[in-house]
Amino acid sequence: YDAEGNEEPKALPEGSETMPYIDESPTMSPQLSARGQESGDGVSPTPTDGLGTGGEREAGKGLEMRKLVLSGFLASEEIYINQLEALLLPMKPLKATATTSQPVLTLQQIETIFYKIQDIYEIHKEFYDSLCPKVQQWDSNVTMGHLFQKLASQLGVYKAFVDNYKIALETAEKCSHSNYQFQKISEELKVKGPKDSKESHTSVTMEALLYKPIDRVTRSTLVLHDLLKHTPADHPDYPLLQDALRISQNFLSSINEDIDPRRTAVTTPKGETRQLVKDGFLVELSEGSRKLRHVFLFTDVLLCAKLKKTAVGKHQQYDCKWYVPLADLVFPSPEESEHCPQVHVIPDHELEDMKMKISAIKSEVQKEKANKGQSRAIERLKKKMFENEFWLLLNSPAIPFRIHNRNGKSYLFLLSSDYERSEWREAIQKLQKKDLQAFVLSSVELQVLTGSCFKLRTVHNIPVTSNKDDDESPGLYGFLHVIVHSAKGFKQSANLYCTLEVDSFGYFVSKAKTRVFRDTTEPQWNEEFEIELEGSQSLRILCYEKCYDKTKLNKDNNEIVDKIMGKGQIQLDPQAVQTKNWHMDVIEMNGIKVEFSMKFTSRDMSLKRTPSKKQTGVFGVKISVVTKRERSKVPYIVRQCIEEVEKRGIEEVGIYRISGVATDIQALKAVFDANNKDILVMLSDMDINAIAGTLKLYFRELPEPLLTDRLYPAFMEGIALSDPAAKENCMMHLLRSLPDPNLITFLFLLEHLKRVAEKEPINKMSLHNLATVFGPTLLRPSEGESKAHLTLASDIWSHDVMAQVQVLLYYLQHPPISFTELKRNTLYFSTDV
Repeated sequence: YDAEGNEEPKALPEGSETMPYIDESPTMSPQLSARGQESGDGVSPTPTDGLGTGGEREAGKGLEMRKLVLSGFLASEEIYINQLEALLLPMKPLKATATTSQPVLTLQQIETIFYKIQDIYEIHKEFYDSLCPKVQQWDSNVTMGHLFQKLASQLGVYKAFVDNYKIALETAEKCSHSNYQFQKISEELKVKGPKDSKESHTSVTMEALLYKPIDRVTRSTLVLHDLLKHTPADHPDYPLLQDALRISQNFLSSINEDIDPRRTAVTTPKGETRQLVKDGFLVELSEGSRKLRHVFLFTDVLLCAKLKKTAVGKHQQYDCKWYVPLADLVFPSPEESEHCPQVHVIPDHELEDMKMKISAIKSEVQKEKANKGQSRAIERLKKKMFENEFWLLLNSPAIPFRIHNRNGKSYLFLLSSDYERSEWREAIQKLQKKDLQAFVLSSVELQVLTGSCFKLRTVHNIPVTSNKDDDESPGLYGFLHVIVHSAKGFKQSANLYCTLEVDSFGYFVSKAKTRVFRDTTEPQWNEEFEIELEGSQSLRILCYEKCYDKTKLNKDNNEIVDKIMGKGQIQLDPQAVQTKNWHMDVIEMNGIKVEFSMKFTSRDMSLKRTPSKKQTGVFGVKISVVTKRERSKVPYIVRQCIEEVEKRGIEEVGIYRISGVATDIQALKAVFDANNKDILVMLSDMDINAIAGTLKLYFRELPEPLLTDRLYPAFMEGIALSDPAAKENCMMHLLRSLPDPNLITFLFLLEHLKRVAEKEPINKMSLHNLATVFGPTLLRPSEGESKAHLTLASDIWSHDVMAQVQVLLYYLQHPPISFTELKRNTLYFSTDV
């Protein structure tokens, strides 16, 4: 089914079969749904004849409706008791084996999974046994309010059940994974059919049965609504039912926060309840443009929807774009997806620009709040921030996730994280292991299913930071140093590597990758990475087996064909992470254990330029001291690194943007500091990203920036000038004002960066990308100076940084500047700025 096709949802034809679907609104009486009618309680829905006229008839009709409501409820109560019985059935034998030498589960596990089920069963059995004769020997004077009042007063048991529900589910799932016997038991529990039903038993999973008590509380509350509606106010039951409803509603609102939101939505072709398994926002490439979709994965179908635009105050609804039954869904391999559209990738510098804009707006919001600014101004800024973040969310994903319907059509999503892609794929494949049937939904069924999405969804907001509440953690800003040590638990030798992802601006991106450790079951990477955090809260590690099969390598750059062996995630706790020491940790994934260490440096700490204590090396030593000592115009380290990058790194994708391994960079730093004679040998063997990283580190650790602290304010003012002639004059005058070693080194670097950008079609590094990487490194003031500029950690990535990038970009885009021309050229007025 595809909404773009000709199948339009039609209005419900008269007399058509209603779906077995229970609305949560109190206006609909549950027993009138198809399920209630099928219960075969033998009650005719037509009022009995011979009732008096007028008010008498109305009262009689009310009592008749009351009987209908109760009959329907009684039938569903019988089903519920049978479900609880089915759940309790395996508990006794499991308890019996728990004390033997070969237990299936421990007593503790049994206690956790079946917590309070026995109590709930007894409460409902007693309620059913008392209510049943009253409904069967119906009489208009019958009273049963006290039964409902008693049921409501026992809801405390449900509170205990709900509090334990999540742990019970997790325990059951863990035990299923580790114990085959229990897995078999929990996959097929036999539920007795109702007395009048043709079916003697149905098979249901333990997970589905454990959800029933939660569902039941809602159902009982709906029935109380209906009963009250059809009970005359002077009837003795009325105050009792009112009391029961008040207790139930209070209880419901208190637990609604804790309930697993996977409500049931209609049924599958096999008559099982269709449940929502996973949902989330994904970017779909549709007719060549990127669209944000809300994707819902149900037990047997994947549904792609978008929120309809609705008038204020109107109930929001989803519009189904397409759905694929899981029985028909396949994942095409990269080589099969030749016909898929080419993904238009947004250049990095546009994404970086947008991040800076967002950070600038964030700091404006903070300033407005600090100055107790007008709420309208803050709202305006937040709206602008949301628009920019939404653009980023839509345009940054580039990893293709393809879905194909056996009956023809293919769909393409773009994700920013391979972790997420594998989560979707695994969730779908897990459901496909079950015996699924293909089907086509009628337009009514589709309407009902799409209608249920709004209530069922677990992800309510688009994942952008402007949707966060003010009291939510803003995440970490700064640098996370991670050492990926080793991994164990692989069944057979393979070529293995890890990647690291962190979230920034609301979505996850891959930030680092270890080298491939070949043909091993216990890789020892011991590689260190420095990852920039922009409001991050989580770190993910993915472990891959490298694919060297040429046939599988797709032409699409962003296709990841390597096999994920395991993946795991940890929260970055600001308290735990912000210590100066390394913190060692292990992530367990799929039987594999990856050992890693990490430490965090906040952004203001990492911005410090600390002069070196010893003046013998080159790092942290003034550039004038180094060039004088070396009797050179440009420091040896700068010349050597640039020469090596131009020799073998100029076509490297992401050169200067992709981090080198921190341990390699530290080794090169030590060699240059010691002026070791093996420098050249070491450079020729070293990974090119480490050499590029060493050059960046050298400029970052200068005790004062290459373009000097003294001139920093003037550079900031010069770049802000609007008149091109005035800007040219000022910017050239500033260069001329630099000390000779600084100026010659800057011009040397400038020409190198221009040569790197000439290879942009291959290395993907534009002038703008290079300015983003080097601008802050060459201009950011040293500690004493930056005190005046620093306010919020997140501020740093705003106005100043944007201006620093613009300064370097100005010189990169300028025609070649020669030192001698600059020094003697009288065209530039040497007025002080």
